[in-house]
This record gives sequence, structure tokens and C-alpha cells, in this order.
Amino acid sequence: MYQLKEAPAQLFKIIQKALRLGSLLGCSIDITSSYETEAVTEQKLVKGHAYSLTGAQEVHVRGRVEQLVRVRNPWGQVEWTGAWSDGSREWDQVQPDERAKLSHTAEDGEFWMSYSDFKRHFSRLEICNLTPDTLSSDEVGRWNNYQFAGLWRVGSTAGGCRNNAATFSSNPQFHIKLEDVDDDPLDEDGCTFLVGLMQKDARKERRLGRDLNTIGFAIYQYKGRTNVHLGPDVLLRQRAVAMSHTFINMREICDRFCLPPGEYVIIPSTFEPHRKGSFILRVFTEKQAAASNMEEDITAEVEEHEISENDVDPHFKALFRQIAGNDAEVSVFELVQVLNRVVSQRADIKTDGFSLETGRHIVSLLDKDGSAKLGLVEFHVLWMKIQKYLEIFKSFDSDNSGTMSSHEMRGASHKQVNSDVLQIIVCCYANPMYAIDFDSFVSCLIRLEMLFKMFKTLVIYFAAGEFMLCVSPEMSLFPTVKQVT
Repeated sequence: MYQLKEAPAQLFKIIQKALRLGSLLGCSIDITSSYETEAVTEQKLVKGHAYSLTGAQEVHVRGRVEQLVRVRNPWGQVEWTGAWSDGSREWDQVQPDERAKLSHTAEDGEFWMSYSDFKRHFSRLEICNLTPDTLSSDEVGRWNNYQFAGLWRVGSTAGGCRNNAATFSSNPQFHIKLEDVDDDPLDEDGCTFLVGLMQKDARKERRLGRDLNTIGFAIYQYKGRTNVHLGPDVLLRQRAVAMSHTFINMREICDRFCLPPGEYVIIPSTFEPHRKGSFILRVFTEKQAAASNMEEDITAEVEEHEISENDVDPHFKALFRQIAGNDAEVSVFELVQVLNRVVSQRADIKTDGFSLETGRHIVSLLDKDGSAKLGLVEFHVLWMKIQKYLEIFKSFDSDNSGTMSSHEMRGASHKQVNSDVLQIIVCCYANPMYAIDFDSFVSCLIRLEMLFKMFKTLVIYFAAGEFMLCVSPEMSLFPTVKQVT
């Protein structure tokens, strides 16, 4: 939508191109009160009335070029009576062959007017770009259309706009590769494309008394892998090359851009973080392009520690003997007790204490001899993991609160997890303020590592056709989830 009082310099060319590509154009005159609805001006324009714009041409008049637009009143009558209206003297200055091409007919509801008068008298112009399947005529060009559905999930993918540096990169991301520049030599030297962001379930939200989200998007230039979610280390070090003209609480926002050939990332977001919603992102390009959801494949390198008792420090051996007792092994109960004693002495991290369930997961991951206890080497491996987890946790505790934001889990997990897995992690391990304390962080990483290790070995081949059975990690996390939002 364009406010004609703030029309861009190239709007006339945009109108011409939109008409060539089969787009639908509508225009109207704003009203200041309900009394002005359908009021007719002195020059026979109807206020608050839906007109369609059906043509845009340039004509030669006494050695100069005049830009004209053709407007249609759906009533079929009440036409513009100003310059370039049906029968006006301006038409006498146009060559007969040029005038015949414009084929203006009296009192059919359709009329011509100068582009300058159009901007002066009308208030807004809306352009509706049609998907290729809705166009039946071969005489018009066609947009190439790419469409994606997405979710803003509180605590994981609802990061808010660029003003929210800590969470912005957690928003959904979409990759587009523009290769071919526009054909029209009069166009800007670049690739024209449109981006439309639409909120889903708008009527449902209104019925429930909830306002629409304030939405918009930013576009960044990026060249690299398309199946990797970009983090703050990439996005916060550069400026957006383009943005939606505003963030607004409407059902849809749409903007036109012309950028040099290259690879770009579109990041749709709500203005504020932690705003739940679902959306459809549509990209229309003049030339063929490549577009995809920048969602990560679920992969992880499970770290294996190959050490023996000879590699363990003597001081650690003495500590282990104190903890393990006469059987020289640490049980689940002893493990939970010692972990809680250690973390309770640290004032720089918050914790509710390790649970028996977490202890059992740790033992299941590290117990190699089936004793359901940890021996010296196994306990030493755990201790190295805990130290590593603590280092990661502290590096992501940006405000020194002793907790980390759930939005940081994608980077802190050191594993490629997609948005679905990330949301399950939030539901399982974050508190109501979407913060994760240290014991929850350790429990999550242990559980993830255990699952990845299990799924590396959970490949069953059947003799007939070597059929492979695989179960996704998301499915294994679901049993512990009470509610997924």
C-alpha cells in the first residue's frame, strides 16, 4: 500500500510494471468522518469509494511527455471531470493514433487523469500481486511466488525486532538467492522482488479479544550455508540492507525492493519479543530465484573421552575415594548429593538442585559396564563435562543473573537443533520467565547427548530391502512435555 502524499519517485513505473504482471490495483480517497462516505467532490470523485486503477501510459503533448493513469469507478458512472477526462480539450493535443490506443469512451465509469492529479486527489494506492495459478491470460507476465509458513513461539523463536539484540537472531529466517536482473532497461540495475508478511488466525484472535501483533521484517545480505540458523555473531555485526517500511499491527505488510544479485536472509518478526503468533511469508520475484527456510538439520558430534585410570590426577583419585566409599563406585544418590554440594557453594549460578532423574540420566549416559554406578574413569569424564558445561553456561549468562535466556539454547547446546526441538527444550527446562538455571542446563545437555548417542546406534536393518527404522529426537523428548505452545 502506498500513501500518495508520500509516493516514491518511481511509483509510476511501479504501477506500469504491476499492470504488466497482472496485479490488481485499487485506489481511494480518505474521509475525515462518516458524513463524507460516498460524498462526491466538485470534479466528480467519490470519497471513501473503492476505485480500481486499470492503466498507466505516457503520451506526447507538444514535445513533452505526460504521464496518465486510467481509473475505473465500479458504479459505471460518475466520472472525473478535470484534465484528461472524457471529452476534455487536452485530448486535442494528442496525435490521433496515440489517442486511439488509449480508447477513452464517454460515461462508462472509466476515465483518464494525469498522474500528478491522481496523486493530488487520491489518498492511497493498493497493489494486490496475484500468484501464477490465479492468472489465466498468457498476455500478462507472471510473478514467481515462494511461500513459507512459520511460527513465533514464546521463549524460542519470538525474538522481536532488531532493537532486541539479545533475542533478535532467534526469529525464523528465510534464505533467498537472486541471480538475474530485471529485463526492463529503464528499471534500476537490480532484481525486483516483493515481500509480504501476513498474520494467520487474525479473525480468531479478534474474537478472543486479542489485538493483532505489530509485525515487520528485515533483510540481510549473507553468503554461506542455507541450512544454518544465523546467530547474533553474524546478524548484529552488519546493518540490514532493506526493511519493511514500518512495523504495524495489520493483518499483512508488503513492500517492494530492488537489490543487486546475491544471497539474502529475510527475518520476519514481531516488534516486541515474546509475542506468540503464526504467519505466512510470501516472496514474489520477477525472475526465477531460489528460496528456502533456513532451518537446521538435527546433527551433533557426540564427544567421546578415551582415557584410562593412568590419565586421572592423583588428587582427583583421592577425592573420588572419599565420595565413592568402600565399593569404589558412585551411585545415583551419591552423585546427586555431591553435585548439589558443589553447586550450592557457587554464588554466581542459580540452581534448584540436581534431581534424581537427572542423576539417572547422567549414569545412563556414562555407565559403560552396566553397574548402574560410575567408576573412577566414568566419574572423571563426568567432571570434565560439568566443567565444560559451566564454562558455556557462564559465557551465555550475559547479565550475570546466574541464569541464561532460553533464546540462547540454540547456540549454547553446541548441537544443531531445529526450532521444534528448541521449543520442546524450552517447555521442559525453562522457568515461567523463560530463564534456564544451571541444573536444568546440565540436565538438558545430558539428555540431548544421551538421545544423540542412542539414535546413532538405533538403526535397524531388515533383511528385505535393508529397511531402516529411524525415530526422530523430537519424538523422544515429547514424553516429558506437559504442554507445547
